Amino acid sequence: MKTVLSTLVAPHQTSEFFDSFENDKPFYVHNLSEGINEITDLPMLESIESLLNNWSLPIKAHLPDVRDEASFININAQDALKVFENGMGLHFNHAEKLSPVIDQWLKQLRIDLGLSALTNSRCMLYATPAGGGTAAHFDQNINIVLQLTGEKTWWISDNEHVRNPMTRHTIGLPCDPELESYINAQMPDSMPENKKEIVMKAGSLLFVPRGSWHMTSAKTSALSLNFTFTAPTWIDLLTSALRGRLAQSSHWRETAIGFNDEVNYQIAENKLNYLLNDLKEDLPSWRARDILNATECEPF
Repeated sequence: MKTVLSTLVAPHQTSEFFDSFENDKPFYVHNLSEGINEITDLPMLESIESLLNNWSLPIKAHLPDVRDEASFININAQDALKVFENGMGLHFNHAEKLSPVIDQWLKQLRIDLGLSALTNSRCMLYATPAGGGTAAHFDQNINIVLQLTGEKTWWISDNEHVRNPMTRHTIGLPCDPELESYINAQMPDSMPENKKEIVMKAGSLLFVPRGSWHMTSAKTSALSLNFTFTAPTWIDLLTSALRGRLAQSSHWRETAIGFNDEVNYQIAENKLNYLLNDLKEDLPSWRARDILNATECEPF
C-alpha cells in the first residue's frame, strides 16, 4: 500500500530510508514531481508572495545577528515582504492549521515513521532570501524537508559532541544546562569539518537526523516545507505513564511544602521517602506493554 513516506522517498524503498533513519544519517531524494503534486499544487505554496497573501498566523523574522531562529521578531504578513527583501529569513509555524492537505500528510507521516502518539507534530515553512541561511546548529527533533522553490545548500555532519540531545543548540550561543550535563565533549566554535554538502532544488527532499549538526545557505530566494516531529524519548513515555499512575494517589497529589526551615525540611524528606518506598513496591509489577498502552492510542 502506498504511504506518504513511500511517496516522499520514491523511487527509493522505505527500507533504504529507515536504514538512514535508524543510523542517524541524512537521506535525500531529488526530482520528486508527480507524487508530491498534492502539496506543491496548493495555491499558497506557489511563491513567497502567495504564502504571505494566504497566511493568517504569526510570522517570525530571523534577525541577522546570529542567523538563527533563536533570534527573531514577530511580524505581520504586511511587513514580512519588506524585511524579507532586506535579507531577513521568515519562519511560518503550523502550516497544518491552514491546510487540510498538509495536516493529513503530517498525521500520516508520523504514523509511517512509527512515532509515538505523544509526538508533537507540526509543519513549518521557511522563506530564505538569496544569500541567507541558518547558522550551524542541531535540533532535538526529526526533520523532513521538502524544497518547494529556489536553491538552498545544506551542510550536515555527525554529532560527536552529544548523542540523542533533548534540546536544540546553536554554535556560539549558551548551552542549555540540562544538555550540558550529558555532552561528550565541549561544543565546537564552528561547523565540524567532516560535513556533507547537499544542494536542494525544487522537488528535493531531505531527512535531517535528530541531533546532527547542520547549516544552510540559499543561492536564490527559496521556500521549503518542513515536516517536524518532536518525538518523546523513553524517558518521556515512562514519566508520562508514571505521572498517570501516581495521579491516582491522593498522597502523591498533596502540595509539596516544608522547605523554609530545617525541621520542616526533614519532615518533607521523610514524607517523600515514604512515597518512594511505596513506589518501589509497585514498580516490580510494571511491564513495558502497560506503559505503552498508557501512552499510545494505537496499541497492537
